Amino acid sequence: MDLILWRHAEAEDPLLDEAQALPDLNRALTQRGEKQALRMAAWLDRQLPEGVRIWVSPARRCEQTALALGRKYKVRNELAPDGTPAQLLEVAQWPMHKYPVLVIGHQPVLGQTIAQLLGLKESECAVKKGSLWWLRNRERDGVSQTVIVTVQSPEVL
Repeated sequence: MDLILWRHAEAEDPLLDEAQALPDLNRALTQRGEKQALRMAAWLDRQLPEGVRIWVSPARRCEQTALALGRKYKVRNELAPDGTPAQLLEVAQWPMHKYPVLVIGHQPVLGQTIAQLLGLKESECAVKKGSLWWLRNRERDGVSQTVIVTVQSPEVL
């Protein structure tokens, strides 16, 4: 199974000032974030396998990132900013889902999930805004393994 974890692109600062504080779920992408999302989406659209399922956090910035891809997606409340790696893996049905899954979500849960799957310390995996990690589960000699297929950043595309 392939699990693709895409962090939303750059978003508005949540605390511009006390009077204009935005609710976290309402924060939109910045102009730079929109460009990041479009760049990554153009690359990703050429790479995604057939049948991919796309699950997206209910945060506005994640939905805007998904819209750049131009494919059908489903909003999952379990992927909200306060979600956990266990919730993410349950939504993705890792490692048993028969289709590849793309999750568009947030730090720190994306990094925590990657760290857990790769056997790293939770704090060792930061995911840059707009970037993605493509992981694959495979079996070798009767042992389940998680391997990195690619890590991409919009700045290098």
